[in-house]
Formats: sequence, C-alpha cells, structure tokens
Amino acid sequence: MKAYELTNNEEISPGVHVISFKRDFEFIPGQVVKIALSPGQVPRIYSICSGNTDDEVRILFNIKEGGELTPRLASLIPGEKVFVSEPYGNFSDTKAPAWWIATGTGIAPFYSMYRSGLAENKTLIHGVRWLNQFYFEDEWEQALDENYVRCCSGESSCDTFPGRVTDYLKQLNQSPDVNFFICGKALMVVEVRDLLIEKGIPFNNIFSEIYF
Repeated sequence: MKAYELTNNEEISPGVHVISFKRDFEFIPGQVVKIALSPGQVPRIYSICSGNTDDEVRILFNIKEGGELTPRLASLIPGEKVFVSEPYGNFSDTKAPAWWIATGTGIAPFYSMYRSGLAENKTLIHGVRWLNQFYFEDEWEQALDENYVRCCSGESSCDTFPGRVTDYLKQLNQSPDVNFFICGKALMVVEVRDLLIEKGIPFNNIFSEIYF
C-alpha cells in the first residue's frame, strides 16, 4: 500500500463521491485497487473510474451508513492521504462488440473502459433507483447515443426505461456472439447472468464483477 494525496473530492450525487489522486502506475481498464486510510486499516476494494492515460486516478463510491471507511473517505479534503494498493483483477474488455450492464456505482469499470478508448461497438445498460444516480450521463449520451440505455425503477422520465435492468433485458433478443460484462451487487449479477443463459448466451461469453 502506498500513500497518495487527494487532489479532489467531489460529491456528484447525494451520498456519492469521486475522489482523485495523481496517477503514477499503469493499469488495465476494469481493474481494482484496495484503499485504506492508514497502513493498519483493513482495506476495501474499489474499481478504478478513470482512463488508463488520464493524469489522475479516480474512485467512485457511495457512503455506506455505519461503514468503517466510506463516511471518513467522503469527508477527506485535498491534501489528505489515502493508502492505495497496486491495481489487479481480470475484469477487462477489448474493442470487440459487447454489452456493458451495470447498476449503481457498478458503472465505474465501464467508465474506465470508455475513458480508455473502448466505447466503440458497445451497448451500455445502467440501472438505478433514482434519476440523479445516472453517473456521467452527459458523457455517456455523447459517446454512445442510442446505445446508452437508462433503467430507473423508482422514478420515471421520457428517456428512461421504467423498471429494473432485468425487466429491460427480458424483452430483448441478444446475439449469442456478443460478450456481456456485468457489474453490480451479487444478486443483480446472478439474476442477469441466469437470464442471459436462459436466452441462449454461452456461459463463456459472460463476465462479471461483484460489488459488495
């Protein structure tokens, strides 16, 4: 674990923050790092939420009430330090056509992939409960246009699908030749994976990253 000084801490939605620090390491888009506030603290795992050529590393997280790390992490100011591990993990994509499926802050690894030049030939499906949780939506709209699908289960608007990600997927016929990348909480990942398999998607074409 190495100490890094924060360069920014921005609340992008109620209870949701992006922290930043200078990048001095290489990583593959989709990889994770462990973060702690001191060398002796048990670290937590977070996906990198920035491009692999960006000057800074960004981490997206939501505050968990009663949590040991996120409330304190959200209160940090630029200049204060966090301890970060080397990047690791194999949740990575190529330039081949693929569907990216995320809920909540599970959008982070896909934003890293997009910032790293991997958004061509991709369809992104992002599921949230409230309309203010579509993180980076302006950039997604510009990059993906009609291939950016927003699913909102708690509110409605003219340009979102009214329901969960699984509700949206049930009505579609997916090509078995395309890869599917899923990131979110365990229950969502399992539900989407099972749904895709029922629709004839080969198990080897499905890749997942579980957020705890």
